Parts: sequence; C-alpha cells; structure tokens
Amino acid sequence: MFFFRRKIMGIAVLAAILATGAGKLHAHGFEGDRFFPPTIQTEDPFAADELSWTFSSFNQPASNDDPKTREIGVVGEFTKEIFPRFAVGISGAYLNLEPSKHTDDGSDPLPSQDGFDNLSVSAKYEVWDDPTHEFIFSLGGEVDLGGTGSKSLGVESYSTYTPTIYFGKGLGDLPNEIKYLRPFALTGTAGYVIPSKTLDPNRLEWGLALEYSFPYLQEHVEDMGLPHPFRELIPLVEFSMETPVNRQGGHTTGTICPGLLWEGKYCQIGAEAILPVNAETGSNVGASVQVQFYIDDLFPGVFGHPVWGKDK
Repeated sequence: MFFFRRKIMGIAVLAAILATGAGKLHAHGFEGDRFFPPTIQTEDPFAADELSWTFSSFNQPASNDDPKTREIGVVGEFTKEIFPRFAVGISGAYLNLEPSKHTDDGSDPLPSQDGFDNLSVSAKYEVWDDPTHEFIFSLGGEVDLGGTGSKSLGVESYSTYTPTIYFGKGLGDLPNEIKYLRPFALTGTAGYVIPSKTLDPNRLEWGLALEYSFPYLQEHVEDMGLPHPFRELIPLVEFSMETPVNRQGGHTTGTICPGLLWEGKYCQIGAEAILPVNAETGSNVGASVQVQFYIDDLFPGVFGHPVWGKDK
C-alpha cells in the first residue's frame, strides 16, 4: 500500500485538535516567494503544523493466494513543530478491502474486511534552505508500528523503519527570457525501508511531485487576469514508486498521479487520478481526494509556531 504513506489519526484525535482553537495564511511551506503546497502522494519537505484527510480508492492486483482486491481508504496525518525546524507526526488509516467476486478456481469469494492499518510515527528536520533560490532540504523518517492495526486486515505484525530525505526546489530564479517557467517547482523524497522481519526485502521508496503554480504566475511573473477559482489552482503530477533492493523482492511498483490542488484561505483541496505503472501495481485507474487544513491559520494561538524555541 505504497500510496498510503500519508496516513490518518483516529477520529477522536482529530476532533480534539479541531476543537482547540486558530496562524497566518500559509504560515508554513514558503521559501522566499515560493509556496510549496502539501501534496497528496508524496511528503513535502517542511517541518510544520499540518492536518489532512485523504480519501482513496484503488484496485490492488492479485498476488500469491490473494485475489484482486479493491482498497478504499480514509487516510490522514497530523504533525506538530516541536522545536524550530523540527516536527513530529502521527498517522494511521481506516481501510475497506473488497476482494474480487471472480475466482479462477470456482471457489467462493473472500468476504470484505474493514479495519485500521498500523499506526505510524514520523519526524522531520529542515537541515538547510535558500530562500533566494527557493530551495529546501530536510532529513527525517517514519516508523510503521507493527501489530497496531486490525488483525482481520492481515497487517504486518512487525515494524518497519524508513529514514528519508526530502527536498523542494522552485524555478523562480530562472532568467526573464523564460519567465513562464518560473511557476514550476519540484519536490521529492527518497526513503530506505528497513523491516524488522529480516526475511522481507528492504525497499527504496522514492517520489517526485512536479507542480505549476498559477498563484505564483499571477503574483510573481505576470498577472494574466485569471478569474477565480483558476488563479488559485496548482496543476501537478506525482510519481510514487517502490523498488525492492534485496531478497528477491520483485519488480518496481508505483503510480503516476496527475491532478489539481486548489488553495483557499483556510484549507487546500486536491484531487488526483492514480495510474499504475505496471501490472504488478494494478490494472485499473484509481482516485484520491484530499482536504488539507491550514491549522496555523485556523488556530494561530495553538499552531504555526514551535512548542519550544523561537519562530523561524
């Protein structure tokens, strides 16, 4: 379930957060003039206060004794800046698995299953940034806590550890002759998955998001007179890939996800198609929709600044 890297907290935790209270518009995600939006499939490079819900549907291919399965997930994540440039997060997912009704051997289809995926905890530190060149580089990682999900889903009983690098680069420093390329930006991640169960392969998880920001075009290149809501749109395409590196782990799998993000004052709404890159990934197109809450704008007294230390 590589495209479920950004998972969800429990509903009670979310409700408690939303009840607490209000930061500046887009107080995080800026390098110079560039706003890097949180993306759906790949993690952004900022250590910031974030809260999101993601709804996804995708058909997992048949493998070993498991039939083709439709997976629907309600996915989200909460992170909080603890020290300047350093944030921690917690995430999880609630899944519905619907096995295919067609079986090659004529046996009865498996029943559908619902439950929680394993919880994950994460940490991220912004190592270096250059506002003039709209660049940021961060280090961090994620621990998937084995055995914390629903056993009926067949979740892993062992934990996995994924040290990760993150980066973002805007093209706002391009010369005026090619100024219409300045709204482009690229973010990416590369993580090395280490399972505590040594029989399973280690994996390289890597992803990229290529974005073209209409808000950046309007405000920092040329006012094209775009009407609302088009002037708040960021078209993008994401690549989310996973490559086994040992123990005969098989082929690279992954998805290509074209979509749109809409930037509001207090939230971001995004939608993407999920296109499998090969038969090992799947055979059907899926979809995802995400709502990202700008909790630093909604609740500035609580979010948008570190718990200890001065603001960035």
